[in-house]
Amino acid sequence: MAKHTPREAPEETFPAGDSIEAKKPARRATAETMASKQRDISVSEFFTKNRHLLGFDNPAKALLTTVKEAVDNALDACEEAGILPDLYVEIKELSENRFRVIVEDNGPGIVKPQIPKIFAKLLYGSKFHRLKQSRGQQGIGISAAGLYAQLTTGRPVTIISKTGKGRPAFKIDLRIDTKRNQPDVVKDETADWPEENGRPREHGTRVEMDLVAAYRGGRTGVESYLEQTVVANPHLALTFVRPKAETMSFPRVSNELPREAQEIKPHPHGVELGMLLSMLNDSPGKTVKQVLCDDFSRVSPKVADEICKAAKVSAKSQASSIHSDEADRLHKALGEVRLMAPPASCVVPIGEALLVEGLKRRFKAELYVSTTRPPSVYRGNPFVVEVGLAYGGDLPGDEPAEIMRFANRVPLQYQPKACAISESVYDTNWKSYNLPQPKGSLPVGPLAIAVHLASVWVPFTSEAKEAVAHYDELLREMKLALQECGRKLGAHLRAREKALGEQKRLSIFQRYIPEVATAMSKILSGDKEKIEKSFFKALPNFVKMDEDEGDEGGGPPPPPAKPEPAIKPPPKKSKRGESKQLTLLH
Repeated sequence: MAKHTPREAPEETFPAGDSIEAKKPARRATAETMASKQRDISVSEFFTKNRHLLGFDNPAKALLTTVKEAVDNALDACEEAGILPDLYVEIKELSENRFRVIVEDNGPGIVKPQIPKIFAKLLYGSKFHRLKQSRGQQGIGISAAGLYAQLTTGRPVTIISKTGKGRPAFKIDLRIDTKRNQPDVVKDETADWPEENGRPREHGTRVEMDLVAAYRGGRTGVESYLEQTVVANPHLALTFVRPKAETMSFPRVSNELPREAQEIKPHPHGVELGMLLSMLNDSPGKTVKQVLCDDFSRVSPKVADEICKAAKVSAKSQASSIHSDEADRLHKALGEVRLMAPPASCVVPIGEALLVEGLKRRFKAELYVSTTRPPSVYRGNPFVVEVGLAYGGDLPGDEPAEIMRFANRVPLQYQPKACAISESVYDTNWKSYNLPQPKGSLPVGPLAIAVHLASVWVPFTSEAKEAVAHYDELLREMKLALQECGRKLGAHLRAREKALGEQKRLSIFQRYIPEVATAMSKILSGDKEKIEKSFFKALPNFVKMDEDEGDEGGGPPPPPAKPEPAIKPPPKKSKRGESKQLTLLH
């Protein structure tokens, strides 16, 4: 049978009287019918279908995200009120794949009218419009956790809150009306607050929700998240009741609350054109100069005049009358004028000493080092990078280093390969600091690395807040901080290696001195103990005997030298006999 090539394939033919136009599809809808189907989509409806964007894409991750959002809110509330946080976290296994999450804090509590909006309305909060460091920012997290719990189990979220001594505690059961993104109060009653240390609790909040989840260990589990949380928050006291396991307790190691972050105004170098237009249009009755001085950080009247002159815009013009061309020139001038960096009072780092204390809560190591970089700026936003290292001790010596990533004291456990923090660790040359490092991999050895980014606006790659975006300014500061800690670690390892070399050298002398002394006593017909004593007396000339010198990192010092024989000093001999002994020793 002859084979047809593509060119020989028969062409499609139409019956007589048919035309190509007759084969066009019929109209299915008109513009009017399509317009009639358009409607608003509430944010709750959107995240109901796209919950993976918030970190609820699988049962194990959903459990972690729920605990994380509740703990973050509790810590923020306690610190803002000036209260040392004391948190209680419990996970109860109700059935094979259903768990109850309970998070209780000793914070200031929540006033009753605000409880439904905070826990059952997405995009509602107090932190989105202010420029100061905080864990939560978008007003989505805890309400999204309640939405997931409602979708998977159908049960409402229960909140108990009390705002002060002598005041009643309110217990409210909530659901979310996803079509309107509004809270639906199922039950509202007064409740007895659980006792604390045998007496009624004065204030605080307790959240309970049932959800379909999976409890797992490992790097991305709830247990690992809480262990890392106490590293970045030395002032936190935490009790964790695990399902079918022993309770974990982490007493606080510092009674010092972090300094309160101060709110700042937007910096001109971080303002985009659309935001500038909005600020000008939302300032009726103000001149352009007044808006620049009042609504921006680091803009003095003199600098405002320079900006207006460079943009060829009158400083006395009404701000609301500025249109696109003038605004474009103003925006360009804002980016070109020389300004002071924004104040760093809005950022609160952990601190070198407290970061070391936090590392000690989790790791038993022989060396702890840390560094805090000076404040820097990206896109007009201040930020501070901190790095802490734990080396040796109980850490495994034949595995890659453990990386802990933090953003505003919150651990990041997912998407490590997509995070700028991980990239900065990979790009650091750890071989320079006496650590083996395969090409393109982490250093291998008993090492744990903690990198903390504190900023008024952390550039996360998604709403789930799992990885930090790759800004050049962030990568540069992270790498400099890692290199600074690496130099301290390298100095420790070199000092330890030198001490081990001296120890080995000392052990050789200690081993052979008695044998050499025995041989010399036979050759010279002298007293063996006297000869041995002279050798030990001359030993510091050949081996470093000071155990405390040169080992700042706390490495193991050489063992003490063999005790000298308890005999009287030998009588003086002829110079000839003494020279023979020293020659043989050398």
